[in-house]
Amino acid sequence: MEKSKSHKANLAINKTNTKALKVAEPEVPYPSVKSTSLLKDFNYKDFKKIADNVPFSIKEWADILHISERTLQRYSKANSNFTFSVVDRILQIDKVIKKGIHVFGSLNKFNLWIRDNPYMLEGRLSLQSLGSIDGCNMIMIQLGRIEHGILA
Repeated sequence: MEKSKSHKANLAINKTNTKALKVAEPEVPYPSVKSTSLLKDFNYKDFKKIADNVPFSIKEWADILHISERTLQRYSKANSNFTFSVVDRILQIDKVIKKGIHVFGSLNKFNLWIRDNPYMLEGRLSLQSLGSIDGCNMIMIQLGRIEHGILA
């Protein structure tokens, strides 16, 4: 009998306390808006900061980005914003270059390696490999292999 009285008392207490309790829901992580705005506002000066650190000619940049040299010159004169696809490719190339510098220890060594058309299991790489998503991915794969001592 005592058990049922204490049980009823606990139920009464719990009923009164449940109204005051609220469940805190975790915050949902949303993607950063900064990356989208970066792509929209990426102009020639931003590109120049990357291009000046890499020993690629304007013609090589134009070929890699799939735009004409003249278009690059127009972007330069007006400091225009690049299109989304071109900005995406520029940032991807910058990522590959940074990885190459990390693996080889210097930009010069990475530049010599990529211009030597290195062989990998899936075929040869070249500077022109930077012109496509697949090519950039293949370079990143090969850099990862080199970084971990897998030279085949």
